[in-house]
Amino acid sequence: MFLGTPWYLWIIIAVVLVISVPFKIKFMKWWNKHQQEQKDSSLGKWGNDE
Repeated sequence: MFLGTPWYLWIIIAVVLVISVPFKIKFMKWWNKHQQEQKDSSLGKWGNDE
C-alpha cells in the first residue's frame, strides 16, 4: 500500500497511462497537421501573401 492506496489501483492507473499515451501521440500529430493546414489555407486569404 503506497500512499494509502491498494496495489491494484496502481496497476489500473499504470494500464490507463500505457493505453492513453499512444492516443495522445496520435492526437498531437493530427493537431499539428490540422494547425499547419489552417495556417496554409489562410495565407492567401486576404491578399497578403508573404
